[in-house]
Amino acid sequence: MAGFTAPKLVFAKCANLTSNFHFSIIHLSLLSNFCRCFHCQTPQQQLNLIFFYDIQATMDAFSSKDMAMKAQKKILSSMATKSSVQMFIDDTSSEILDELYRVSKEYTGNKSEAQKVVKDLVKIAVKIGVLFRNNRFSNEELRVAQDFKKKLHTGAMTAISFYEVDFTFDKTVMSEILADCRDLLLKLVNTHLTPKSHGRINHVFNHYGDPQLLTKLYDPNSNFRPNLTRICKGLNKLVEDGTI
Repeated sequence: MAGFTAPKLVFAKCANLTSNFHFSIIHLSLLSNFCRCFHCQTPQQQLNLIFFYDIQATMDAFSSKDMAMKAQKKILSSMATKSSVQMFIDDTSSEILDELYRVSKEYTGNKSEAQKVVKDLVKIAVKIGVLFRNNRFSNEELRVAQDFKKKLHTGAMTAISFYEVDFTFDKTVMSEILADCRDLLLKLVNTHLTPKSHGRINHVFNHYGDPQLLTKLYDPNSNFRPNLTRICKGLNKLVEDGTI
């Protein structure tokens, strides 16, 4: 499988949240430490910077690290000062996303659609990181964020269990967990992000929560078995590390 590498996820410790709280998105995890470099911008300016960044991918020469770095450079070039920023890139999460991209590409037969799902994930994750960094969420919304993280953890554990224990996979259970994650995330950002961003959230969760896609992914005789093995290996590491 040539060349595509999904964007590497960047985890941010948000200083004003609970200690060691890593906010996670998707049935893997969330970025982003981009928000650390935005101290000289207003929250709206920061969101605008994210909204307008554009990363072009040609053919399958699509590098996750390049994608993240181009986004960072685009943001930094718009700042009033050239503050240095350190971006912590989690390789395990990146590898999981790479596998999900390959599954999506094979399942849909559409490289552009598979790339768009990953790009939508990155854009939403960075915007949410900016909102956290600027303390835009109320106490009630932070409780929603905690509920989301718990549901995501449940999803990861369920995905691993279905892989490890033969004949236990239930597409309805997995789809419902991902739908719950989607709804919690939409509730969290309801008053903060635009309908276009809400659409991106729906796009990502509805794509990977497709019962037919999940059924093929968990079919022990399908071509997706090696992808699922690597996905669950990565998820297990993220769970053990306390990331999700």
